[in-house]
Amino acid sequence: MPYFLCRLAAEDGRVLTQSLLAPSHAECRKHFEEKGYCILSVKLDWKKIRVPAFPFEKKIKDKDFIMFNQELVAMIKAGYPILKCIEAISRRVKDIHFKELLMKIEKEIRDGKSLSEAFVPYEKYFSKVYIASLMAGEKSGNLDGTITRYIDYARIIAQTKSRIKSALTYPTLLLLFSSVLLVILLNFILPSFSEFYAGFGSTLPGITRTLMAISNTMRANFLFIIAFALLLFIAFVQMKRYEKTQVIIDRIKLKIPFGGPIWLESGVSLVCRTLGLLLEAGITLLHAVGIANKAVPNRFLIKRMENLPEYIQQGENLSESLSKADFFPPLSLDMIRIGETSANLEGMLSDVAEFYEERIQRKIDTLISLIEPIIIIFMGLIIAGMLLSVYLPIFNIIRVVQ
Repeated sequence: MPYFLCRLAAEDGRVLTQSLLAPSHAECRKHFEEKGYCILSVKLDWKKIRVPAFPFEKKIKDKDFIMFNQELVAMIKAGYPILKCIEAISRRVKDIHFKELLMKIEKEIRDGKSLSEAFVPYEKYFSKVYIASLMAGEKSGNLDGTITRYIDYARIIAQTKSRIKSALTYPTLLLLFSSVLLVILLNFILPSFSEFYAGFGSTLPGITRTLMAISNTMRANFLFIIAFALLLFIAFVQMKRYEKTQVIIDRIKLKIPFGGPIWLESGVSLVCRTLGLLLEAGITLLHAVGIANKAVPNRFLIKRMENLPEYIQQGENLSESLSKADFFPPLSLDMIRIGETSANLEGMLSDVAEFYEERIQRKIDTLISLIEPIIIIFMGLIIAGMLLSVYLPIFNIIRVVQ
């Protein structure tokens, strides 16, 4: 969606120039005509032409979406119509992609659709959980209360994601630094020393010969190695488009030591948190189970839960159905069973989610405390090996000269 530069004449005779994001020239003219301006000219604003973004840049940030919903709740409570709320909020949104989506949603509402129906075509940018919450809020007449519950839910999910990302950031940077250091030593430092050692004709230590052989191989096949790594990356990206490949990759993730249990318990927490939110919003268990299934980011776990709606439809209770997914811990199933028998399923699902979120945080802290010394030791061994490969031949040369 482009920006248009408009020259406008106001009722008092002033000539204004404004830039507006709009789907077309006609929509831009309509926008300013409704405000009482006389349109003098409309043309593309070339200064704000954007380069098309990559797909991963098109995601809406959690904090922006939470902020949008907070403003929406405040305006609904103040008595503003939904259309006016979306129109006012979209003007203040800074993220261009999000702004474009809100403008499209605004158009859908102008055409007579409800808020939940307007969000449906853009489900991939938001979530089924959010749209289902809006639908439940509209049916119950308590839209602001339902969105408020969703905001609390979204905050907890965003915090969990942030914890996992922050836990992986530091180890990843250390590994990247170690790899760069290793490449520099093998390709630039050791070759210089090899020419120096060759002039003395002394026998080099085994560690030096090994590292020099690796260095020579890397330098001789540098372009081939880069091309091979690039091909592997392209092949991996292409394969990730297929659902079977995504299921296999996500299954492997669950088998990674320390990381696997975190992903697994994160999936359990997400399912319980989402189910609790939807049931509180008044959505039936059968419908809620189908939506909660899609809230889990791991495709392998989604595959294990795809038959849950059928089990519920056949008359089984939630705890029995979840046990057939074969990844829910016994404790979580027992707590859900207690919630069913005590007619407090929503509250018990929230308790299960909170319990596993605390466990995830403890495991993340443990993982960080284990990874940091391991990577530091690994880096120390690399540096020690490099120093030995450089200095041991010098000691040999000194003995030969003496």
